[in-house]
Amino acid sequence: MSKDLETLTAALLQAATRAGADAADAMALDGTALGIDTRGGRLEQAERAEGLEFGLRVLIGQRSAVVSGSDARPEVLAAMAERAVAMAREAPEDPYIGLADPALLARDVDAAALELFDPAAEPSPAELEQDAREAEAAAQAVRGVTQVDGASAHYSATRVHLAATNGFSGGYTRSSRSISCVAIAGSGLGMERDHDGDTRIFAADLRGAAEIGTRAGERAVERLSPRKPRTGAYPVIFDERISGSLIGHLAAAINGSAITRGASWLRDAMGEQVLPAALSLIEDPRRVRVPSSRPFDAEGLPTRARALVQDGVLQGWSLDLATARKLGLAPTGNAARGTSSAPSPTAWNLDLTQGGQSRAELIAETGRGLLVTSMIGSTINPNTGDYSRGAAGFWIENGEIAYPVSGVTLAGNLREMLLSLTPANDARPWLSRVVPSLRVEGLTLAGE
Repeated sequence: MSKDLETLTAALLQAATRAGADAADAMALDGTALGIDTRGGRLEQAERAEGLEFGLRVLIGQRSAVVSGSDARPEVLAAMAERAVAMAREAPEDPYIGLADPALLARDVDAAALELFDPAAEPSPAELEQDAREAEAAAQAVRGVTQVDGASAHYSATRVHLAATNGFSGGYTRSSRSISCVAIAGSGLGMERDHDGDTRIFAADLRGAAEIGTRAGERAVERLSPRKPRTGAYPVIFDERISGSLIGHLAAAINGSAITRGASWLRDAMGEQVLPAALSLIEDPRRVRVPSSRPFDAEGLPTRARALVQDGVLQGWSLDLATARKLGLAPTGNAARGTSSAPSPTAWNLDLTQGGQSRAELIAETGRGLLVTSMIGSTINPNTGDYSRGAAGFWIENGEIAYPVSGVTLAGNLREMLLSLTPANDARPWLSRVVPSLRVEGLTLAGE
């Protein structure tokens, strides 16, 4: 880790102590971002951003405050710390805040083993523009595509360092390279659009720009002339592109913040079956070359792989220090934070058990129902799990795709939906959420 951020966080902690803080932690980020957008075969926008930002959290007894900034001059850091201490003295007491016991901290951090940063040279604007142009041209070449709404190529690199007065100090660097394209087919009221894209840590792993553009165009054309099926209860397959949203609802329901507030439809489900017995949900923040991987969390605790759901049975919550203390449990290393916010729990990389069938085989087995490829809007009751979302996709008849569908609403209850899942085997292993296409039985579909 670059010494400049380590020195900066140490200076912030020193300033906080001098200002009267009992304890403190500091996070600093330094990054570069470069983005190119093309439209109509021409460069539409080019952006480059470089910047430093940092945040300081101070604790006085059971009171705390957070301040952030980007000016690292010593006199500014001192003023920030004094302001944070003054704010903390006026804040309400929280019996659950506090830094980690030093015995719990991550030691001998080996961030390099996670391969979060591509050491290859930063791409030039010309290279990124070439990627965007190639994706746009490939989409435009697809028969039936009337226009390309745009193509983009982006690169970013960010250095992160976290330090605290309990003795923790650690950091890492992560990078990202992406290409995306949005294509439009048809015209007027019959216009349909779709997209494709890819984001990787290593540029060498990125799918080709032409492949991305072509797939965006094909998807748009496939959606032309949609219809609405008859209202009723049908099996629904959530395509791999969006199936992660279902598991995301489960992850949100077992988040420590929701559990401590009692605002979760799984608040009383610990040790109960929440998925079919054949399925497990594993969280692993240490997967190599995966964007959400990290060697430690935002409170300096080591990250580790664990089963959130084992053989269908719920095993645990996602906890930071504060929510763990509220529940009388051990923290799980799930704290996340920004430079202007205090830590809060979140889920890291999730991996759902895959099935033995391809998506095509799952469709054939379904016989009649809906394949959902995109969703809009959301009405989710966090207390009951009642679920309602707008959807588009393809109607399945006699085990085959029959026609495109648009403007329908799906309704059900998440607890019942998750218990009826049947997975395919088409999950992409490089994503943060490795979730295959999923069939849910008996969802209510509001169509014609």
